[in-house]
Amino acid sequence: MTEVFIDGASAGNPGLSGAGIFIKHEGNVESFEIELGMMTNNEAEFHALIKALEICQQSRFSSIQVKSDSTAVVGAIDKKYTKNKAQRQLLHTALQLIETFDLFFIDWIPSKQNRAADHLARQAILKQKKQ
Repeated sequence: MTEVFIDGASAGNPGLSGAGIFIKHEGNVESFEIELGMMTNNEAEFHALIKALEICQQSRFSSIQVKSDSTAVVGAIDKKYTKNKAQRQLLHTALQLIETFDLFFIDWIPSKQNRAADHLARQAILKQKKQ
């Protein structure tokens, strides 16, 4: 099973944002720093999930286990619902992508176990600040 660590970060809320994705698949490791522009931290967390799902789909991974320190994202995926109107379309997009996998799991992990994805998200923000 492919392990996917995700994190979204914002410099301000809203502010410049980035997504960090760290993927472990059959002994191989890939990492992604994705510049997201201006958005809230929770929106960045959802975008990190969506981008990770798209990458896994393009890589033809059939079984993935996503790990995130975002209670908002993990809770919304588990319940298939969010109260936040701005995040409903992001949730809908994520749920549609999830349906394309044979097996999908999402687990909340403490921030200290998600340092690699967090670092990648912050690097994406720094790249945007330099532009």
